[in-house]
Amino acid sequence: MVVFLCIILCCLGYLIFIKLLYNRLKKWPVLQNNISRSLCTDKDLNVLSKYDRYGFHASSGKDRLHTFNDVRVLVVTAHPDDECMFFAPTVLKLVESDALVHLLCLSTGNYCNQGDQRKKELLDSCTVLGIPTNRVTIIDYKELPDDPNASWSTALTSALILRHIRTHSIHLVLTFDEGGVSGHANHIAIYKAFSYLASVGRIPQDCQVFCLHTVSIVRKYLSILELPISWFLPSSLCCVAGPEDYSRAKEAMLCHCSQLLWFRRLYLLFSRYMFINTFRAITMEPKNMKIY
Repeated sequence: MVVFLCIILCCLGYLIFIKLLYNRLKKWPVLQNNISRSLCTDKDLNVLSKYDRYGFHASSGKDRLHTFNDVRVLVVTAHPDDECMFFAPTVLKLVESDALVHLLCLSTGNYCNQGDQRKKELLDSCTVLGIPTNRVTIIDYKELPDDPNASWSTALTSALILRHIRTHSIHLVLTFDEGGVSGHANHIAIYKAFSYLASVGRIPQDCQVFCLHTVSIVRKYLSILELPISWFLPSSLCCVAGPEDYSRAKEAMLCHCSQLLWFRRLYLLFSRYMFINTFRAITMEPKNMKIY
């Protein structure tokens, strides 16, 4: 009986802690270095400090949104629906903070010959998330098929990404890490392209790349209950969706009618990526680096 009561009290304490933490972070996640408290949490003091010159200024009020005018952000995905399934909390916070968010999707999602429909669904989803159609680029190359068994060319993928970064003078990039969140080979290929660009010093010096953390299957489907774990574990960037953000993320996902199978409807309820995004920064190698 005592053990049972202790378990109940621990569960209640955990739920109360989640509630308090969520109420705090959904409004203005705290930055360790006081850069844009309204957007995200930065636990690495050196990651975003260079963005001061782009307008990341401290606010006089805790609940006041910071202005990200002219800060250009690029979200790089592999398929239509990645943008809302995985990156919605961060995209919504960026749009809310007046950043200029661009999306580069490297395939049409034509695995089941639905490419044309999925392109339209992607544009509708981006409209809900606040990304204008003229900032959405969808690549349709036969060399980059939507196929979990296909190996995308690192040279081609990195060239397309780098051209987009340079064309739009991007300051901040969000993409997948080496786990690809879902383990999809196309997601991982994007990380390999960024890893290559970073290793050879090709990414512009005023551009920072953040990779979305791949978490274990248990953490992935804890929904908002996973929040304390994400908060305490080290990350370079953390964004948490409020109730209105979650509703918009869900509305964006519902635009992808062709993908709404029963397990994706469960995903909307239980995936922590609908509520929480944590990232780490890719380390950039200096250009012309010599090792002796």
